[in-house]
Amino acid sequence: MPLPDAAASSDISTPAEAVAPLMRGVAVLHRLTEANGVLSLSALERATGLARSTVDRIVATLARMGYVRLDGRDAILTPRVMELGNAYLAALRLPALLSARADGLADELDESVSLAVADHDGIRFIHQATRRRAMSLSFRIGDLLPAERTAPGPLFATEWTDEEWHTWHTRRTTDPHNRAFPTVPPLPPGAPKDEEFTRRTTEAASANYALDDQLIEPGLVAVSVPVRDPRTARIACVANVVSHTSRHTAAHLRETLLPRLRAAVSAMEDDLRQAPPPHPGPPPAGLATWTGASKQELGREFIESLARGLTVLTAFGEGRAELTLTEVAKATGLARATARRALITYEHLGLVTPTPHRTFALTPRVLSLGFPPLSRTSLPRIATPHMATLAAEIQETTSLAVLTERADEIQYTARATARHVMSVDITVGTRLPAQGTSMGRVLLPTGTDAPSPYALVDEELEQGVRAIAVPIHDRTGRVIAALNAATHVARRTTEECVHDILPALMSTASHIETDLHTASRFTRVPLT
Repeated sequence: MPLPDAAASSDISTPAEAVAPLMRGVAVLHRLTEANGVLSLSALERATGLARSTVDRIVATLARMGYVRLDGRDAILTPRVMELGNAYLAALRLPALLSARADGLADELDESVSLAVADHDGIRFIHQATRRRAMSLSFRIGDLLPAERTAPGPLFATEWTDEEWHTWHTRRTTDPHNRAFPTVPPLPPGAPKDEEFTRRTTEAASANYALDDQLIEPGLVAVSVPVRDPRTARIACVANVVSHTSRHTAAHLRETLLPRLRAAVSAMEDDLRQAPPPHPGPPPAGLATWTGASKQELGREFIESLARGLTVLTAFGEGRAELTLTEVAKATGLARATARRALITYEHLGLVTPTPHRTFALTPRVLSLGFPPLSRTSLPRIATPHMATLAAEIQETTSLAVLTERADEIQYTARATARHVMSVDITVGTRLPAQGTSMGRVLLPTGTDAPSPYALVDEELEQGVRAIAVPIHDRTGRVIAALNAATHVARRTTEECVHDILPALMSTASHIETDLHTASRFTRVPLT
């Protein structure tokens, strides 16, 4: 189900202690997510119903936090906002424990495989292993689908209470065409009735699997099997194999792929049974101090209650799946009263749920805050805004490159140009011998344990061209790409390249790595 309208802070159902600025900020993040990560400020004003001055202050605060960047009149979600969804996925642990099995099954079957969890009367994806084809799936991690139009839905419905069935029937009555689920096409006339979903749920309870035979749209078929928590025997998540009818009918999926899906699920359940207890890392530190300093610097444009409220979500993580109010306050550095009001707000919005143990836990709905449109980003998309800022700062063209499969060539994957009558003009996609370029030299193995901190090439690629490059590292510390700046020898000496350009290059590489590491924690980020 969609988030409540957080802009309507005067709603009589809203708790008196809820934080109105936090609700409005969540509404802005939600609307940006629905718009695939980009909306103009005027469109945000219309979508949220908030005053333009309020939208401007919210966006300024989110930009300060690194969750949004401004490009002209557009607000654009950045990879940093994925830390909110990462907190939920880390606390859940299922992607870390089961994704390798899902990826292996996708390779074995040559079909897309996903893991999904229940989100009230919908399902939400927590992992995707997709196949690159002309006819490919558009669903992303964090996308919400109505249970009745999916293969995982009937399996989750086998565990619904009477109250949950009532909620589903109410939603079906008020939204019979699924218009509240923007990730799926509206239901066409003649779609299956509610009784069909009830029948599918009964069959799923007996067979321990479920099929989707073109319920979302013509041509799409899927088969699902539940992955059960070994401690409780309840469904922890559902493994789902998706194809299209040009490759498999639904019946053929059941006959040929279901046995292998069951085998993979059995291995997943063994993994859950044998998983060691989580080892909690340190919670984020100094958040309250940072928000206070930002308020002092930016004044009225910074909404401190919004920033502090969002930091509460990042208190959760691996080994911190359930936290008491005191633990949330300690992890964030916030006063207990501030943390309590944020948790009350999130419970109202469906982002946090209380547990029987007097603790709080994140819900799958946290993934609706920016995660889906960014879950299929690439390194060039992550790097380009940072490169544009760098090019404007140093007034030189900047480029990004990776090694090709041959390992003796580099391929340019992104560039940002500076305004000069005479500038280096190498288009994206160009391949060059690695040894003769600055980026190639930081990408090539050096034969030593220590990677090259930078490489400078002076008129080796072409007369008059001087270039300096630094490496880009992945989450493991491996060099995966290189960033450079190129200039004409008449504009800068080699000493000036090292003294003036190198610090800016290294700083930009660090910003790119920060975003890359956030984005790639639970998603695969292609290098090209």
